[in-house]
Amino acid sequence: MNTPEAHEPEFLPLLSPRFVYKVAGVIALLAVLALAVSFTGQRLGESLALAGHTSSRQTYDIFIGQDHLRLPANIIRFESQRATRIAERVDLYLTWPALEGYSDETRHFFNDVSHPEKLIFLQIAQSTMSRDMSGRLDPIYRHVLEDVARPGPAGLMRYEAKPNSGYAGEVFFTATRPGRPDYVLRCLVPESETASSSADCQRDVHIGKDLTAIYRFSARLLPKWQAIDESVESFIQARLVP
Repeated sequence: MNTPEAHEPEFLPLLSPRFVYKVAGVIALLAVLALAVSFTGQRLGESLALAGHTSSRQTYDIFIGQDHLRLPANIIRFESQRATRIAERVDLYLTWPALEGYSDETRHFFNDVSHPEKLIFLQIAQSTMSRDMSGRLDPIYRHVLEDVARPGPAGLMRYEAKPNSGYAGEVFFTATRPGRPDYVLRCLVPESETASSSADCQRDVHIGKDLTAIYRFSARLLPKWQAIDESVESFIQARLVP
């Protein structure tokens, strides 16, 4: 006769040690993955927020033709150009009117497309033409501009380009300057202020030994043309290494 003990079922643990170890391992792995995702997401978020900008003020020596520029990283527009090197050109961007680069304090200027008048864009390259924009007024531009001019902002005279010329749709602004060649500026004037961009107007000047600096700005800044021209030239001159 079997004793009651003979039919008593054996008590087995609900979770075996092996299963517990596996679960603990999975939990640990998930925790590590969560930390990695959080860290990567944070870094990615910071990277996306910077969108190619840098607040670093590390200086680089850029050699273009016969000229030597020393520039901080945070005014150099493209990451690929932030290095000491021999280059064909360098692209810069600056706040207006302070002419500062990207930083925690100025980041909103670089990310706010509704205020294009807060930035000026520059491209500095070796000169490929013997005359800058002012020097091209009489030999080239006079032939493609309408004869009648209209007053523009801050002493500028506004000329429409002839519709059958290669500059059709563009507007030229000029101004006389005592002791200096006439100021000349090319613009694609937007139909409204809301359509303005940071590149509505363009001017190029010779600077240094053999450089051409092309700078662009919003049509909203036309009344500031004199200050912009003087400030941009002084800014570049100050960064040329003798």
